[in-house]
Amino acid sequence: MGETGWTFRSIGYVRSGFSEWAEADMMRQAESELVLAPEFVEGLEGLQPGDILMVLYVLDRVKEVRLKVHPRGDPTKPMKGVFATRSQYRPNPIGLTGVRVVAIEGNVVRVQGLDALDGSPILDLKIASDLDRPPDP
Repeated sequence: MGETGWTFRSIGYVRSGFSEWAEADMMRQAESELVLAPEFVEGLEGLQPGDILMVLYVLDRVKEVRLKVHPRGDPTKPMKGVFATRSQYRPNPIGLTGVRVVAIEGNVVRVQGLDALDGSPILDLKIASDLDRPPDP
């Protein structure tokens, strides 16, 4: 498996009350805004308050990779591989969070449930569906 480079561009940015990492549950309780660049507003058509969106964003302030972490940064919990956690210390600094749409006002989508820092670049938005759940065994 060889190294392959990709280039992604931001479609907007996060506006939240968090400029530094806080407990994820606290961040998710606050409302945040997804501010899209004007050329992507048409892509919001059909989205409605109450919809569940998957937000892919860049963890742009993370400067290190940790392949093993304490879940939720709690040293009383045993170490796990980063892929078994939601840690921000990943080989590729990509964040993924499911959010509920509160309102859509032009190029701004107000959401509940986001755990991204203020100014984080948004890579993509995808509506969540039953297809996002694995089939029963």
